[in-house]
This record gives sequence, C-alpha cells and structure tokens, in this order.
Amino acid sequence: MNENPGETLLAHLTGWFRQRPTSMEYWELLVTDERLVWCFVGESFKSMLLRADTGERGRQEIENITPKRALTLSERNFAVPLAAVESIRLRDGSLFRRATLTVEWDENGGAESDSFELYATKSADSQVDDVETLQNESALSHVSVEAETQSGLF
Repeated sequence: MNENPGETLLAHLTGWFRQRPTSMEYWELLVTDERLVWCFVGESFKSMLLRADTGERGRQEIENITPKRALTLSERNFAVPLAAVESIRLRDGSLFRRATLTVEWDENGGAESDSFELYATKSADSQVDDVETLQNESALSHVSVEAETQSGLF
C-alpha cells in the first residue's frame, strides 16, 4: 500500500472491545483521510477476567503515533481503504446499555461486506461528538455516518 506522508488523522475512536466466543478483544480505530486503521490493543480471556489486560497499555502506546506506525504494533492490526468503507454507526450508551460502534466495509467489490461491531468499555467516554464531526468530512462523503443518541435509561 502506498503511504502518503500527508495522511491526516480525522478521529481516534478509543475504548472499544469486540466480544468473541472465548475472549474480549480490545480495539482502537484511527480514522484518516485515506483509511481506517484498526489497532488491536489487548485481549481478556473469559476464564481469566480477574487478571484481564483491558488494553490500557496498548491504548497508551498508540495515543500519539502515526497511523503508519500503529499498523506495525501488532500482527492483528489492519487497514481498510476509505473508498471501501460503507458505514460508521455509533449508538450512544445509556445507564443500562453499552455504546456500540458498527463499521461496515466492502473490499471485494460487492461480493461480501465485512463488519466489526464493538462495544464501549466502562472507562470509554462518549464519542458522539467525534462521530458527528466525521459526518462533515469530505473524505467520508460516500460513507453513511450516523451518531444515535438516546434519552432516558434505555
């Protein structure tokens, strides 16, 4: 992949995990004007949750580095070209429900879309403002970007 030294970071969506059958994977998402960079920052196995690595060390590690450098920190990290991204949806959390972030993309030309559904960690801040800012980015004009907020407890 060609690296553009002028790549601009548009958003850093932080504090997310992906539920797997035997573990929880912790992820960060860097949104640039060229691509989405998925950064794996830790994993907790269900049988060891009391000794869980909730990804805090990994989050600190990518906090101030370039997307290019972030890709090299784990073999699980990957990038999706912005042209392949179809939607970014944030559903804000409530007192009884965690926030969810769903991203869909298609790198196969319509054969099959890929997606990640992530849940906010307990320590994650609301990122509605960050996602709403992405709605106005010209680089994402072809992407359905939504930030849904709830009023009330549910």
